[in-house]
Amino acid sequence: MHTNFQDLIPQKVLFSIKDIDELGIIKSDMCKKLIYNHQIEVVKLGNKNFIPRSELIRYLQANTISTIEYLQSA
Repeated sequence: MHTNFQDLIPQKVLFSIKDIDELGIIKSDMCKKLIYNHQIEVVKLGNKNFIPRSELIRYLQANTISTIEYLQSA
């Protein structure tokens, strides 16, 4: 089974850390850690970090383990 993040994530261009946390996708502390470790790309506007929708989808696809892979590793 393949998760279609295009349908699950709202059609916005940029998401704040708070937006992502409120959607229940990634907790704000984890999101800040990903930004600090350069594991997710950000757009900086003023003193705030925003994550593009395309980058959020890329990160989720790269870090989602399918059910088949999970069962095979168990």
